[in-house]
Amino acid sequence: MDRVSSFDEPLKKLLGGATAKVMAEHLDLHTVGDLLHHYPRRYEERGKLTALADLPLDEHVTVVAQVADARILMFNNGRGKRLEVTLTDGSGRLQLVFFGHGVHKPHKELLPGRQAMFAGKVSVFNRKMQLAHPTYQLLDASDADEATEAVDAFAGRLLPIYPACKQLDSWRIAKAVDAVLPSAQDAADPLPASLREGRGFTPLPEALLKVHRPQTKADVEDAKARLKWDEAFVLQVALARRRYADTQLPALARRPVADGLLDAFDAKLPFTLTEGQEKVSEEIFDDLATDHPMHRLLQGEVGSGKTMVALRAMLTVVDAGGQAAMLAPTEVLAQQHHRSITEMMGELAEGGMLGGSDRGTKVVLLTGSMGMAARRQALLDLVTGEAGIVIGTHALIEDKVQFHDLGLVVVDEQHRFGVEQRDALRSKGKQPPHLLVMTATPIPRTVAMTVFGDLETSVLDQLPAGRSPIASHVVPATDKPHFLARAWERVREEVENGHQAYVVCPRIGDDAEEAEGKKGKAKKKAAEEDPEKRPPLAVLDIADELRKGALAGLTVEVLHGRMHPDEKDDVMRRFAAGDVDVLVATTVIEVGVNVPNATAMVIMDADRFGVSQLHQLRGRVGRGSAPGLCLLVSEAHEASPARARLSAVAATLDGFELSRIDLEQRREGDVLGQAQSGVRSSLRMLTVIDDEEVIAAAREEAVAIVAADPELEHLPELRTVLAALLDKDREEYLDKG
Repeated sequence: MDRVSSFDEPLKKLLGGATAKVMAEHLDLHTVGDLLHHYPRRYEERGKLTALADLPLDEHVTVVAQVADARILMFNNGRGKRLEVTLTDGSGRLQLVFFGHGVHKPHKELLPGRQAMFAGKVSVFNRKMQLAHPTYQLLDASDADEATEAVDAFAGRLLPIYPACKQLDSWRIAKAVDAVLPSAQDAADPLPASLREGRGFTPLPEALLKVHRPQTKADVEDAKARLKWDEAFVLQVALARRRYADTQLPALARRPVADGLLDAFDAKLPFTLTEGQEKVSEEIFDDLATDHPMHRLLQGEVGSGKTMVALRAMLTVVDAGGQAAMLAPTEVLAQQHHRSITEMMGELAEGGMLGGSDRGTKVVLLTGSMGMAARRQALLDLVTGEAGIVIGTHALIEDKVQFHDLGLVVVDEQHRFGVEQRDALRSKGKQPPHLLVMTATPIPRTVAMTVFGDLETSVLDQLPAGRSPIASHVVPATDKPHFLARAWERVREEVENGHQAYVVCPRIGDDAEEAEGKKGKAKKKAAEEDPEKRPPLAVLDIADELRKGALAGLTVEVLHGRMHPDEKDDVMRRFAAGDVDVLVATTVIEVGVNVPNATAMVIMDADRFGVSQLHQLRGRVGRGSAPGLCLLVSEAHEASPARARLSAVAATLDGFELSRIDLEQRREGDVLGQAQSGVRSSLRMLTVIDDEEVIAAAREEAVAIVAADPELEHLPELRTVLAALLDKDREEYLDKG
């Protein structure tokens, strides 16, 4: 059998149809290779063979002994059953105990006089040593040699415990692994020999053997080091090849023009750019000046001035004769960007209009809810090239939207867009346009290297001058109700000082939402019995309470995703103009909303939001010269993980630190998200959180290998393993990034 095909062998050939079917349906394991890469989650230690007289407390032991006595006892008025078995080995006695449904099998098998091996952890009950629910294997007393062999195989072994399912438990998976383990010898080793030897890695067949059937703990460590590296390395090679392929695509170089739109814009800026903004702008300008498409991820703390950097990039492209499109995830955000960009540009955003600058261009907005006439005009401005900059939602992606010469696509809040959407917009250029992806969600370096590994990364980590610090506090509403009353007093004080405030709630509380909750009555009953289960607080209810109570006399308005777009825009305009004192909203304000006069934010049921979401929300205050205040209201118990999370958010304004805490709490599953499922399903041993050094080192090696041999002509095994990793879905995932 050749090296590749034994790994591709369907499991049903070796294991039989029924087992193979369960593995395919419940564990997504289809081939021999899949099963060999289904690694044990942990290992149970049985301990060396011990005499009953020498049993150590609290340790895993294995004993060989004879059953002296076995009896079933009833307890709990006959509702509970307990099987007690007494063992003897000539040196001492030991009691075993089995409870509940676990008594039937041992009661039939552990008859007085039978000899068996038992493994478990030694504890003390009623001053007697015992093993609770031990694993055991009966021995055939008639064949002494076979019994000795069985004892050696059973004792002192690390027993692999596999990720299992209800239909197939760990020991049956272990038996299936035994059946396919000989195929490990045929594993195609993806590592070039020089790299493997240079880093002192175990050969792959040996690593697979050691991970499934380790003799010692050192075997497990050895195997893990090798298998982690393989996962990181193969993924980084795939990403390095993607980056290399991008450098081979043609794009129009867009170089800055002297005395153009960018210079005119810079000249009228009322402030100087931060060092970070200057540095990142240079990186972007260098990319735009090359004749292959830029693929850059711009990470920046909330309020670090990413929009300014993106706008300067867009102006450079307009100067060079192209057009720039900015894609925003929501209408509120698209309108906000349009408003702030036209304000920043002033007459430069009115090219061709009366009073506009002769060096200016048109900046148009395109969203799904625009009126027909405005929409038609915007589409016309794009196709003629009259509009150099367009800001819009996914309405930009529709077929009828055509550009004169699309040179740059800026995607705001990358994680909210499907990769297909990003791609559809890119396909509207005559040649692939340059791409700048922005996110205000700080991404730990390892995740950036793994999930966004096909993008070069720029980080803006200093806040522009004039930004104010934000004080954050947890308000324990249950333990200290007077703290909540004080929170509303603080909001009133901010308004009396001429400022404004946000109140954020997790839910809207309208009819549509109630209709969705068909189990509403049951939930209400459960909530009355257990306040932990009450539904999250709602915008409409809280706004109502505040108008009648704590904030009576102030202008309190609501904002949520189910309002008509015109209504939303009207509320935002009035809030930005200072006509609304307090805005009670859902997380629609999470991204990009910019009202410098808003200084206070109260987040209700704060424990129901994620760490990065709280950080995003908090970034809506402290955007002007007055200090910001963020109050995290929670009914969570003081000792709960939810409260610990809130305390972490209150303790630091460093988004990268928070993203690490967030990642540690959630693990990578939902950080990598569904769109990244290709990556997730290929990472079995590697954890994006803990293995930063492995990922960084693998990336370095991968870049060097791809630079020397882009097609991997001299590394056929690596090509084979890549092909297996990059099945159709994953290939597409990497393609679209």
